[in-house]
Amino acid sequence: MSGPGGGPAVTPRAPGGREAVEAVWRIESARITGTLARYTGDFALAEDLAQEALAEALVAWPRDGVPREPAGWLLTVGRRRAIDAFRRRSALDERYAVLSRDLPEGGAVTGAAAPDPAGPDRDLLWDPDRIHDDVLALVFTACHPVLSREARVALTLRVVSGLTSDEIARAFLVPTATVQARITRAKKTLAAAQVPFEVPPPEERRARLGSVLSVLYLVFTEGSTATSGSEWIRQDLAREAVRLTRVLAQLVPDEPEVHGLLALLELTAARFPARVGDDGEPVLLEAQDRRRWDRAAIRRGRAALVHAGRVGRGLGPYGVQAAIAECHAVAPSVDETDWERIVLLYDVLGRLAPSPVVELNRAVAVSVARGPAAALPLVDELARAGSLAGSHLLPSVRGELLARLGRFDEARREIERAVQLCGNERERELLRRKADAWV
Repeated sequence: MSGPGGGPAVTPRAPGGREAVEAVWRIESARITGTLARYTGDFALAEDLAQEALAEALVAWPRDGVPREPAGWLLTVGRRRAIDAFRRRSALDERYAVLSRDLPEGGAVTGAAAPDPAGPDRDLLWDPDRIHDDVLALVFTACHPVLSREARVALTLRVVSGLTSDEIARAFLVPTATVQARITRAKKTLAAAQVPFEVPPPEERRARLGSVLSVLYLVFTEGSTATSGSEWIRQDLAREAVRLTRVLAQLVPDEPEVHGLLALLELTAARFPARVGDDGEPVLLEAQDRRRWDRAAIRRGRAALVHAGRVGRGLGPYGVQAAIAECHAVAPSVDETDWERIVLLYDVLGRLAPSPVVELNRAVAVSVARGPAAALPLVDELARAGSLAGSHLLPSVRGELLARLGRFDEARREIERAVQLCGNERERELLRRKADAWV
């Protein structure tokens, strides 16, 4: 079969075209969108063009077969749609001339033709240095501080991860229309603020990097312990955050906090196989079968932590959290965990990135290292401060401490309050079982 440009277009008809589209899109969408953004100079247009290419592939590939160069096919379609867009804007403006000069006769009609191995589309997609810049620019643009946190998350998952609006909506349990509105507003905000599609210069990159890391951390946190819904762990969401952080670590290898975050995510995800039972119910740390922990992920996490310490002048907040996760990862059991070291690491984290959640986690570590009586005053102080008033975490921890001290009536009241505040069905059931055990 030949495409309109005269070259071979696709392999013979084969089943699984839609599955191939989804697989290629998940892997290549960031590079395709980034490349289109660089060549059009318009981030919002590039994202639309990439989505149009995806839509055409969903029709063409199941019908005609999967192209020999799937990613190149998608890029070719996107580039031709860009030509159409610029043609509509202006008959012969300079950008149209640049984009269309090397296309074969009739090439702007459809994306069915495969890219010429010696032609411009190959250079667009396969120049390794250029691709790295494009993906990095895409990450920094999608996570630009001018956007709200919700918009950054939605846009990152859409343009960098290649997730659909439906997938993002399911992940965060919001309507698809809400996700679509956030993405649309985000693109308009970037355009209004005239945010350039580029990797920030070195003097700005470190300040902007914090926004990128916070989005990846937020996505992983929601995946590792879902705040609502019927699943305690959303594996796909957590895995996507790990994948993106790995990509970022390759693109900016000398940034210690990127490797610190990667270490934290790898070490935390390593426990996933043991954190949920066969029935989908949560399994707490003390009851987990550590033989099920992913030892390869632990090795990767520890290596990333070593690298973070090597390229930096000391660990940052993500690196310190990774060091805490490493304490758990290397311990044979809860009793043999170095809890005093964990308390000290939480002291360091509290100075680097103070927050009520850090203080609550430190109190938990103190309760194991020194007993519940030493930890309860710390939790009571947090309760008096009121900064965690809307969270189920504080009454859950306080109830556990009270139960360990034999104050079961008070403990049950705290757990009942935690159940009311908890949005995740699996975790609510776990809390109810705890309360029942204290009767």
